[in-house]
Amino acid sequence: MTESAADPAVHRTAITVRWSDMDAFKHVNHARMVTLLEEARIDWLASVDPEVAALLRHSVVAHLEIRYRTPLAHADSPLQVSMWLARVRSADLTVHYEVRAAGAAADSRPAVEASTQLALGDPYARTLRRLTDEQRGVLAPWVRPNGS
Repeated sequence: MTESAADPAVHRTAITVRWSDMDAFKHVNHARMVTLLEEARIDWLASVDPEVAALLRHSVVAHLEIRYRTPLAHADSPLQVSMWLARVRSADLTVHYEVRAAGAAADSRPAVEASTQLALGDPYARTLRRLTDEQRGVLAPWVRPNGS
């Protein structure tokens, strides 16, 4: 499902591709794509309400999935990354990403689709932390099921 440019649940950011992100085939290396997605997620957390950022501060990546549809190259920079919460459960949430080349329309087919499952932790007890109903309500404006 492609995102709408007017959807308030979607955070959009531009991420610069560095020469070091390229592989021998002259497209963005898989491991570097993981780092670029992380940079986009950090940008999102820096821009959201402090209460939302505080809820996610101690999250850790539990699962990552990336689907490549079109190779991206250095000339496609800055990459346009759109992201939203696709699912919020009791102790984890899933961030969905759509990555497009610079200048691509927001409703065009993404070159890369990815999702990151973040487990919410208590860093002091070293256990998972469950969200309260109130906390789930704080996250609700960012939730947009992606249909997958």
